[in-house]
Amino acid sequence: MSNLNQTTSAPWRIGVLFSRTGFMSVIEETQYQGTQLAIEEVNEAGGVCGRELVPVAYDPGSDSSAYGHYAKRLMIEDQVNTIFGCYTSSSRKAVLPVVERLNGLLWYPTLYEGFEASPNVIYTGASPNQNSLALCRYLMDTFGTRFYFVGSDYIYPRESNRVMRELLKANGGSVVGERYVNVYARWQDFLPIIQDIKRVRPDVIFSTVVGEGTVFLYQAYANVGLDPKQMPIASLTTTEAEIAAMGFDVGEGHITAASYFQGVEGSANQAFVQRFKKRFGDSVSTNMCAEASYFQLRLFAKALEQVNTLDTEVLRSMVFGSSFEAPQGAVTVNPMSGHTDLWTRIGRANHHGQFDVVRQSKEPVHADPFLIGYGRATQTGSVQ
Repeated sequence: MSNLNQTTSAPWRIGVLFSRTGFMSVIEETQYQGTQLAIEEVNEAGGVCGRELVPVAYDPGSDSSAYGHYAKRLMIEDQVNTIFGCYTSSSRKAVLPVVERLNGLLWYPTLYEGFEASPNVIYTGASPNQNSLALCRYLMDTFGTRFYFVGSDYIYPRESNRVMRELLKANGGSVVGERYVNVYARWQDFLPIIQDIKRVRPDVIFSTVVGEGTVFLYQAYANVGLDPKQMPIASLTTTEAEIAAMGFDVGEGHITAASYFQGVEGSANQAFVQRFKKRFGDSVSTNMCAEASYFQLRLFAKALEQVNTLDTEVLRSMVFGSSFEAPQGAVTVNPMSGHTDLWTRIGRANHHGQFDVVRQSKEPVHADPFLIGYGRATQTGSVQ
């Protein structure tokens, strides 16, 4: 057999970096599952150009610095230059210098605070113009203008709160309290915050708490008998996975803005949910992070099929401008920024642990990670 045949039949090796242990595993495990499902589907359909996809996966254990360490190992020792992974912004920031220096490609399937663009990252989660704007508008229309911020203490919550504060200021709202907890926070850390919320009585609690802390925050809220009909917790990060972990009764009535919920209508999503449950169990819900992890891998495979090389420059130029019929609806990687045009939805958790969609965009919302096209007004016209 000639060398040429050996190289063409060899599998495509790709990196996968999601935490399956530690405080972020509640959501990153589902991102790992979305990635896994997509890889299996591509391989069952004959692979890409007749070659199967083989993941080289590491578990960073919810430690931000470990992501940078494993990204380096993937690119230098494992000689893998396309990586699917990261949930928190601090983990993405740890991988960023590695992929930029070694010219790799990170596919990042998580909503984030915006205000970043790198030629070495494909962003498939929402940026603020695709979730914060619509959420701010909905909350002010429905509940009132006095917001209380609670966040985990790292980049994403602080930056998201900065954006939300500017939106509130521009639209006559105010921030009446702001508290941060350590990412390793336990349930007792939320008790003084909930007491302060009871004292201040805001119209809305805006949560940028992530991972296990989300579960503790919502449980502390429920334990003191606060009512989500009057004063809900609204979030960009609380998905079906966190609702399942806290208890459906605890989550009921609270609000999340996301590009995707398991209950989104349409045959593409029904088929996706069915396959996901068949693979991982009936009790497992899909969510926006699992969905983005799934569609980004499928989008990657589609581009790879066309260029037949993992060379970063060649692959990226094919990915930019490409579209995919994702479970959330049609999505497109915006060539201006490497971010994805996504749908905007506001969901309210019901007693089945799912979200009822109360508002949604009529079409995908163009990615605008630097909020250039918006000023700071919430009147975007993109949400019905």
